Amino acid sequence: MLWLVVAALAVRQMAVVLRQPPGERLTDLETWIGENGVLHVTGSLYDSDRFTGTPFAGLVLKPLTRTAEQSLGVAWTFGSLLLVAALGIIAARALPGPVTRRTSLLAAPVAISLLMLSLPVRNALNLGQTSILPVLLVLLACFAVRGERASGLLIGLAAALQPTVLLFAVLLWFTGRRQAAVTGTTAFAACTALAWAAMPHDSWTYWVHHVAGAGLGDNADSLANQSLHGALLRFGLEGPLEIALFVVLAAAVCYLGLRRAVRYALDGQLLLAVAVTGCVAVAVSPTAWQHQLLWVLLAVVGRVGKRASDRLVWPAVVVLVLTLPGKMLLPNMAVVFPIRDNVLLIAALGAACVAPFLPRTSPYWQQPIPTDYAAPVAARWSRIPLLPFWRRVLSRPNLLLELLLIRVVYSAYAHVRLAATAGRATAEHHGRQIHSLEQWLHIDIEHWANHAVVQVTWLRDFFDYYYSTFHFIVPLAILGVLYVRRPADYRWVRSSIGFATILALAGFWLYPLAPPRLMPGLGFIDTVHGVQDFAKPDYGSLTSMTNQYAAMPSLHFGWSLWCGVVIVMLAPKMWMKALGLLHPLFTVSAIVATANHWVLDAVGGAAVVALGFGLTYVLSGPRRLQLPAVPAAAKPLDGIAVPVSVPVQRTTDDAVSSKQH
Repeated sequence: MLWLVVAALAVRQMAVVLRQPPGERLTDLETWIGENGVLHVTGSLYDSDRFTGTPFAGLVLKPLTRTAEQSLGVAWTFGSLLLVAALGIIAARALPGPVTRRTSLLAAPVAISLLMLSLPVRNALNLGQTSILPVLLVLLACFAVRGERASGLLIGLAAALQPTVLLFAVLLWFTGRRQAAVTGTTAFAACTALAWAAMPHDSWTYWVHHVAGAGLGDNADSLANQSLHGALLRFGLEGPLEIALFVVLAAAVCYLGLRRAVRYALDGQLLLAVAVTGCVAVAVSPTAWQHQLLWVLLAVVGRVGKRASDRLVWPAVVVLVLTLPGKMLLPNMAVVFPIRDNVLLIAALGAACVAPFLPRTSPYWQQPIPTDYAAPVAARWSRIPLLPFWRRVLSRPNLLLELLLIRVVYSAYAHVRLAATAGRATAEHHGRQIHSLEQWLHIDIEHWANHAVVQVTWLRDFFDYYYSTFHFIVPLAILGVLYVRRPADYRWVRSSIGFATILALAGFWLYPLAPPRLMPGLGFIDTVHGVQDFAKPDYGSLTSMTNQYAAMPSLHFGWSLWCGVVIVMLAPKMWMKALGLLHPLFTVSAIVATANHWVLDAVGGAAVVALGFGLTYVLSGPRRLQLPAVPAAAKPLDGIAVPVSVPVQRTTDDAVSSKQH
């Protein structure tokens, strides 16, 4: 099945590239070897900013110009996908042992899938870049070929295409492979000298005038440059001060990173050592464009954390950073812009200098501290089958990973909701259907409530503020309190709201619905957004931020109802439970009074929340849990006092106060 996923991803990637218009696909490759490309023009390769490779790369690509013109799309993309597949297979076979049979079977297709989904590979395939080749050459040198000379030769060729790869010669030297290090350095020098002899002016421009390519291509301070140099420029530093600080930081990263890489290589984790060295090369390069950051993904093989519950945090963070853009990982807030704009560089620096990867000699390498699980209480209705889909955990999840996942899920929700658009006619037709059904049921109170609230200024302002403010604050506050005070319950309620939100997305997609405020001729007053111009199909700039027709079901009411149910279930005091019920009451009043939803939208919101709780119940069991055995007493056994465990059934309410958990 995983290999079918690999095939599907490969076909999809080829389709994405080849469906683009000829002038928009493989743009970098086209500017190099196309009909009017740089390599066709007499004169310097660097007269324009379109070619950013080394002179040796230009020398290698020049003979390909004629064949590339004839089969630029299919051959280049298919060849690049083959390189990605080879890269994934080599990386899977290079995992540090001992490796279980299950891991050995799944490693290759999982590695290839992650590579194809990663931003560097997607970017390289779309642009027609050659950045996959240096990574493959290094992995071949370290894990595939035999002989020091062959390994060194491949390292030298990779460095001739991407100069910072020469740092791998340092890794080889300090791990005892000195002949390979010398051969690699010699091969790099020979390739560079060959290009210098063939193209002296271009070589002078690249190596001397631009200092190993610095300044070629886009501006060095653009977000695409994920190196220390680019980050310092984005922070506003420039001139001699920036250069001096960059040199100092680069030297420190090289020292720390290469020292760690040597230690991991001697420990038997050569693939991790290669990844760390590649991350150092990314950080200290004058320009590290997105398609050159594939080294960071290889750092996913490092093991971080002594506990089993923490073991997946590092790989999950790396995969999220390397597969999703920064805007999906972090909110659009000025305070997080420095992190969001440099998230790939931060991941590279973390892998190179900070992440505490476990050595293979650690007792936690193979057997981390096990996670505490709780056995579920028997179902109240035995006829409902409980599937052991996942095991309930007593401890709270990792905060960083949880925040990242919540942000990614919400960003995906926002994108899908915005993409689930339909024509205005369809949405208004569905609106008339809902209005007619409510009239038949005698619950069409929206017009009366809307105009009654408009007459009372303070009530109108209250509902406008409540509609705009409490939709996110209350659910996030509940999740935060449960995360700190009730970790087992946090996981259960978080799953329920997640299922409800996914089901709501299906409703937005399948049944686009115009809310009352966007129904012409019915006389509703939009108290929150102001008067709408019905002559404009998009109703102003608001359409670019949200889907105007995502009204059924109402997640405003659905999330508020979820908050009320959770508070009633978990709050220790009766006054808290009563206060929790006010939130859905105020919310349903606000969505109707402001003309943002029909009454039946609230019914739809209640339905998806009920289904969300139901799915959570079916997949993970009831909320109440049976805790593991608790040490209760000790009795002598052959003169030795040993603890005796007795099973104690307690609810999660009691578990929170227990210091064992």
